[in-house]
Amino acid sequence: MENTIKHVFYNNVSKELWNDWHWQMQNRIRSVEDLQKLGKFSKNRLEEIKKATKEFPMSITPYYASLIDFNEPECPIGLQAIPNSSELIEEEFEMVDPLAEEKDSPVPGITHRYPNRVLFYVTSECSMYCRHCTRKRKVGEVEENCSKNQWLQGLEYIKKTPEVRDVLISGGDPFLLSDENLEFLLKELQSIAHVEIVRIGTRVPVVMPQRITTKLVEILKKYQPLWLNTHFNHPKEITVESRKALRKLANAGIPLGNQSVLLRGVNDCSVIMKKLVHKLVKNRVRPYYIYQCDLSKGLSHFRTSVAKGLEIMEHLRGHTSGFAVPTYVIDAPGGGGKIPVMPNYLLSIQENQVVLRNFEGIITSYQEPINYQSKCSEKCNFCKDKKLCSADVVELSGKEKELVSKELKHVN
Repeated sequence: MENTIKHVFYNNVSKELWNDWHWQMQNRIRSVEDLQKLGKFSKNRLEEIKKATKEFPMSITPYYASLIDFNEPECPIGLQAIPNSSELIEEEFEMVDPLAEEKDSPVPGITHRYPNRVLFYVTSECSMYCRHCTRKRKVGEVEENCSKNQWLQGLEYIKKTPEVRDVLISGGDPFLLSDENLEFLLKELQSIAHVEIVRIGTRVPVVMPQRITTKLVEILKKYQPLWLNTHFNHPKEITVESRKALRKLANAGIPLGNQSVLLRGVNDCSVIMKKLVHKLVKNRVRPYYIYQCDLSKGLSHFRTSVAKGLEIMEHLRGHTSGFAVPTYVIDAPGGGGKIPVMPNYLLSIQENQVVLRNFEGIITSYQEPINYQSKCSEKCNFCKDKKLCSADVVELSGKEKELVSKELKHVN
């Protein structure tokens, strides 16, 4: 039986308080003075932290702080939590809102980029301010906190937009809302006939698993189908407490996924990433995405090359279970959406043959059918249903199809 991880500074804190998420919130590390109680820092390092926190605030839960090795400057947990002067470096290509979420916002709190789903931004509050956050422009700013009036505007937009079948509740962290407010939102969304599924994006199983209470889980169980994506970046984050939180959610029948961000010095290693996905699936969490780090201001020191991401994918595909392999994506700057990036397994397409490469580098071929013609037509009952087809299928012009065909034939 594993023991609860707790920094020596918190040894006098009772088990009851430690497991109370409200206590965790009230005792977050938010200043350099708080941080100094947990570890020794040089004078220069303290000055760097102070400068960084003036631009990007600090907030670390006692639980997550207890995972940090304060004697190791390159600790992968510390890199995600402790401010760094590198955050003040601004590259000319970096943006405040790299994913153009504001541009695609028809009403406050809603981002409607994809045809049949929306992101519902319900709070700016987080239990911890991740140093790699893509929404540094919003998270932690009290004046940006969403009001109930804003929620009502978002709900009204969803009600009046029948093509929306999928709503992602995001923030900040939605699990920082009270149980009552979270249930209000879930109940309202479930009452909308055309909303088929609701998803929640949260990092509390990673940084404050104490929030996953029995009461919270009982609320979530009432509003199925409900999907939950969390955000583990390193195997060290999967502790006895986080496993307990994940077990509660999985036992409630809630499908769990994970979205990692590829971060320099944290997880830009095929061995670390493989260990992470193995630990995730062992805890019934499906690895969903690996994100290339966004072009947000203050993240230049975290970015890796795309080649590194492809290298990691090469070491996962074929070397572990297929369901343990996430999709590597770049969220296109300017609001282009998520673009999957894969190693080149398709070498060429010829008239009746496809040439492929497997995970070991062995070249093989697949024989295409002769004189194949699709029988899909407007006579098909499914194709007559515009709700099924028109919003999702982008029809290419004849010229576009020809260009795509030429590109595929020249893939090397």
